[in-house]
Amino acid sequence: MRAVVQRVSSASVTVDGKVVGEIDEPGLLVLVGVTHSDGPAEAARLAGKLWGLRILHGEKSCSDVGAPLLVISQFTLYGDARKGRRPTWQSAAPGPVAEPLVDAVVAELRSQGAHVETGVFGADMQVSLTNDGPITLVLDVPGV
Repeated sequence: MRAVVQRVSSASVTVDGKVVGEIDEPGLLVLVGVTHSDGPAEAARLAGKLWGLRILHGEKSCSDVGAPLLVISQFTLYGDARKGRRPTWQSAAPGPVAEPLVDAVVAELRSQGAHVETGVFGADMQVSLTNDGPITLVLDVPGV
């Protein structure tokens, strides 16, 4: 699994003109991509990494301060544009594989006590954020 993690002051995701997920305090915006070799173990490892990642102010994690997370699926994280000008999406897992794994990341975060907001899987989403720092990381949790 792959995640792009941004420390934010606030963030929201809108679908069809309606806000479906929003955090209005400092926390993390997390874009999550799934590849073919990913499974529940990778989802659990990614959730643990996100919950304990010490990139908030004072080198704190979401678990330290109860900061919220906005988790949004994003298959384009596995886009490949090394050849030509048009990316391919062959490394991205198809929706029926990816959706339950993104849901598993969210469920695992919530089971650890996190306040998690989400987007809508497969929807055309508009994401707004105020990046804080800015701090942006790419996390890879390799499959077996």
